Amino acid sequence: MQLEIMPKKKRLSAGRVPLILFLCQMISALDVPLDSKLLEDLVQPPTITQQSPKDYIVDPRENIVIQCEAQGKPPPSFSWTQNGTHFDIDKDPLVTMKAGSGTLIINIMSEGKAETYEGVYQCTARNERGAAISNNIVVRPSRSPLWTKEKLEPITLRSGQSLVLPCRPPIGLPPAIIFWMDNSFQRLPQSERVSQGLNGDLYFSNVLPEDSREDYICYARFNHTQTIQQKQPISVKVILVDELNDTIAANLSDTEVYGAKSSRERPPTFLTPQGNASNKEELRGNVLSLECIAEGLPTPIIYWIKEDGTLPINRTFYRNFQKTLQITQVSEADSGKYQCIAKNALGVIHHTISVTVKAAPYWIMAPQNLVLSPGEDGALICRANGNPKPRISWLSNGVPIEIAPDDPSRKINGDTIIFSSVQERSSAVYQCNASNEYGYLLGNAFVNVLAEPPRILTSENTLYQVIANRPALLDCAFFGSPLPTIEWFKGTKGSALREDTYVLHENGTLEIPVAQKDSTGTYTCVARNKLGMAKNEVHLEIKDPTRIIKQPEYAVVQRGSTVSFECKVKHDHTLIPTVIWLKDNGELPSDGRFTVDKDQLVVADVSDNDGGTYTCLANTTLDNVSASAVLSVVAPTPTPAPIYDVPNPPFDLELTDQLDKSVQLSWTPGDDNNSPITKFIIEYEDAMHEAGLWHHQTEVPGTQTTAQLKLSPYVNYSFRVMAENSLGRSLPSEASEQYLTKAAEPDKNPMTVEGLGSEPDNLVITWQPLNGFESNGPGLQYKVSWRQKDGDDEWTSVVVANVSKYIVSGTPTFVPYLIKVQALNDVGFAPEPAVIMGHSGEDLPMVAPGNVHVTVVNSTLAEVHWDPVPLKSVRGHLQGYRIYYWTDQNSSKRNRRHIEKKILTFQGSKTHGMLPGLEPFSHYTLNVRVVNGKGEGPASPDRVFHTPEGVPSAPSSLKIVNPTLDSLTLEWDPPSHPNGILTEYTLKYQPINSTHELGPLVDLKIPANKTRWTLKNLNFSTRYKFYFYAQTSAGSGSQITEEAVTTVDEAGILPPDVGAGKAMASRQVDIATQGWFIGLMCAVALLILILLIVCFIRRNKGGKYPVKEKEDAHPDPEIQPMKEDDGTFGEYSDAEDHKPLKKGSRTPSDRTVKKEDSDDSLVDYGEGVNGQFNEDGSFIGQYSGKKEKEPAEGNESSEAPSPVNAMNSFV
Repeated sequence: MQLEIMPKKKRLSAGRVPLILFLCQMISALDVPLDSKLLEDLVQPPTITQQSPKDYIVDPRENIVIQCEAQGKPPPSFSWTQNGTHFDIDKDPLVTMKAGSGTLIINIMSEGKAETYEGVYQCTARNERGAAISNNIVVRPSRSPLWTKEKLEPITLRSGQSLVLPCRPPIGLPPAIIFWMDNSFQRLPQSERVSQGLNGDLYFSNVLPEDSREDYICYARFNHTQTIQQKQPISVKVILVDELNDTIAANLSDTEVYGAKSSRERPPTFLTPQGNASNKEELRGNVLSLECIAEGLPTPIIYWIKEDGTLPINRTFYRNFQKTLQITQVSEADSGKYQCIAKNALGVIHHTISVTVKAAPYWIMAPQNLVLSPGEDGALICRANGNPKPRISWLSNGVPIEIAPDDPSRKINGDTIIFSSVQERSSAVYQCNASNEYGYLLGNAFVNVLAEPPRILTSENTLYQVIANRPALLDCAFFGSPLPTIEWFKGTKGSALREDTYVLHENGTLEIPVAQKDSTGTYTCVARNKLGMAKNEVHLEIKDPTRIIKQPEYAVVQRGSTVSFECKVKHDHTLIPTVIWLKDNGELPSDGRFTVDKDQLVVADVSDNDGGTYTCLANTTLDNVSASAVLSVVAPTPTPAPIYDVPNPPFDLELTDQLDKSVQLSWTPGDDNNSPITKFIIEYEDAMHEAGLWHHQTEVPGTQTTAQLKLSPYVNYSFRVMAENSLGRSLPSEASEQYLTKAAEPDKNPMTVEGLGSEPDNLVITWQPLNGFESNGPGLQYKVSWRQKDGDDEWTSVVVANVSKYIVSGTPTFVPYLIKVQALNDVGFAPEPAVIMGHSGEDLPMVAPGNVHVTVVNSTLAEVHWDPVPLKSVRGHLQGYRIYYWTDQNSSKRNRRHIEKKILTFQGSKTHGMLPGLEPFSHYTLNVRVVNGKGEGPASPDRVFHTPEGVPSAPSSLKIVNPTLDSLTLEWDPPSHPNGILTEYTLKYQPINSTHELGPLVDLKIPANKTRWTLKNLNFSTRYKFYFYAQTSAGSGSQITEEAVTTVDEAGILPPDVGAGKAMASRQVDIATQGWFIGLMCAVALLILILLIVCFIRRNKGGKYPVKEKEDAHPDPEIQPMKEDDGTFGEYSDAEDHKPLKKGSRTPSDRTVKKEDSDDSLVDYGEGVNGQFNEDGSFIGQYSGKKEKEPAEGNESSEAPSPVNAMNSFV
């Protein structure tokens, strides 16, 4: 796949309004870049770039300048209308038009009056491609009229009465700014008792004698003309009742004194507004100002509330001593009932103001310029809102579209104009007018039909230099109509770069996410459309990163000594680094004691002030690195050496300058114990949310004993301080007093917001809740909002308690949703949260993979292919495909309900996979299923395949039986896994001599149906090694080995269970013929005879001989009783203890011989291999029972009679 950008074109037929949004997104890629060279060559309709404000108030003493600037190609011409009719500039000598623009200059400074040119003006900029128009500019001269002459009578009133001094300024343009001053131009002091209203009047809640003066003057300042108008002074005299003598009191009536109210204390009443309720209307975006001024004695205090909601925290301000409530940037949400409350010691009154917020039209989507190529489709969209809803009307080149020339490619659909198959004549400037009773919006947008070959705007042969392992961005700004496709190539003959390694942005930029050394080279950007092709080369160089290979190290030195820090830098040889040293992130002191060499910093005659953090900073034009080390300065070691220790804890903690979000903490350091304190560590405890847990707040240098601490809202703080020197950290100080900060709205939103469905018809929105410290106030809640990502639905929101999950029910299956979770508390909302994307619940896939086929690779491996299922049918996140496969059972096993199936899962969208570990020569069945987060989909139809034969396993066993002088018999079991049909067995064997050397190898083939084979004509008394394995048509299997020895006994075949005892007897035949051995055996026989006589005597007496006593104490399971009548020895026992002798058994697998199985030999009595003697060499007196031979088992020996046989004859 080539790495390229393709224009997304789509035909839009009549009535296909839902496609407009998609079409507008498509069109946005065709904007003309703001490149001066490009604009010089392209034909473009006019665009208004600058104009005077809609409501244009001019100074009548200066020339009138009405701005109108526009650009286009060819340059546009300009014309004006005045009050809806053509304004002929040439006929008025006072009016000129600025060269190269449409700006009007009306020269009224020499002659003429501004009032003559008062009216509504509109500018039109026109060229061959269309006409753009300006707003209706209402030109009015400013006015600052004088106050009307009036005679103001002095005002006399009793102390404590209320008073309103009217201002009533003349109506000017723009309205005047009102303020009260005296004759000395000093502003009159104002307070909760005396204040100026929004209408300019001066209100006294109650008067005092000090309010008496003769120069209460209201001033009106007209900023536009920079003039100030003055009202006649008002005289006010406040008298105390007890100052009036009886005569004056008799001659004065109540009406001659201002006001009729008593001067005694009284509850509040409102001076403005009147009554219990009033209405207020304001426009969206303006400042809403609500005012309540009350009189009473004592002076009332004003409070404000919103009856059906809370006041917006960040936009609410109180002016004029709480008497004026202002809300900035007012919106429709601020509509409602606001209540002002006036309260003093004698009572409370309320006034309700019903606020309605209207809105002049404002843009939701202003029309945007549209550049199309011939035959393409597009749309202009004009969406505005307001209260009431604005009416949308269209103009074409300044003419209402209803009477404009007809264009067959144009169709109007309310706020949208749809263009289909445009031609060059379709170029025009369209105006969208959105208006209601409060104002209007006018937006110009041109449709420019161009056929332009591609152009690349990035400079040729631009050189980019990037540090290795960082992203590299190569620019390719382009333009063309139709929109060109962009391809990138590396080198002169390279192929198009592909998306798996590179990222191509829509603006043509090529991104190499991790640039390596081999990324260096020349890259070519190619832009193509149907009208041509353009290309540009840029060059990329990859540089080695700058590294500090020898970093400065932590140092502890004594005052007066010298210390050095080393910093060696390795960098790309083409870059020149600069190395600077910093102390505590600032410049080094300008002191001769600091010397910077090539790779090191030296500090001589170190003082306490030199302690701190020293940083080596290496910079190149492309990167920078740094490394730091801390220098700790300690006192010189005195004689005798002082005791060094960690500091004592600080004490006397004090909190001052307590503000909402900060406080100053001061303390007294403890003893530093002969090592200067390098820093203080400040910790805090939140007694409200995490009592008993201390958290790090900040650190300050050891020379500082105060710290300005930043605080969070709604936290009950306590602080403690620890000191640290080079030896360690002190114990914490005592905790400071507690300080509770005010609540505020949350300043952050929950983290880890996720949207995952647990069921096919729901969306589970989860988040990590804020902790108590982060809540910033009581009443922590969350506003959970969601809407479908690909729909036009509005956000749906719900406010939930302090939980971490909300479930949206009734959602479509597996649909992307946009989600946001915003924290709020009793004070207000957190900032606007980030929008994340989630999905509603998954359901099981609906479709099975198709076209499943199997390719057998070998006897244990097969490859499976399948077609992917449509993504829509997955109904969830595609996790992969799962293959179930099993071997076909035989007829008896098929009746079993459970068949062992193997499962193999392939992640992602793979459409093939390998099945390893199959059994050769087997029939398999498989099916494939698609898997999502919910589970598996339906299985594909079963596919059957079989594996070819493989090599067999080794034979299950191999035994050597019946050895003779010249033959051995082999017995074996077939392989447990034949993996096919056995064709034959192969037996290889070779002799082994006494030095373990191997003789010649004999190879023998044996039919497959055999399990026993006898080898004849072997050498006697010879060890052989055997190698045995099976074969199928696929080859030879694993071999099994065994060793065996042919016998040396000439009397016949020794069975394999004949043990070492008998073998030893055979080998000692020559010794038994010696005379000394015969004499020894006779002596032994005589001794045995004597012992037998003694035993019989004791037996007749009913006693036990010593051997019997020992046997009773330690019975030997190997010793068996012997019959008395066969002349053999037996142990003493009662009659019921007599038992028959055991028959002879075969030799055990370890080729040892049990005592009861021994033949007539000295082994039975300890002279053979297994015989036992005492430490002094005497024979152990525990006689083993000797089994009598049966005639059928024994053979007559051809050797000379042995002493043993002689002894038996003797007995």
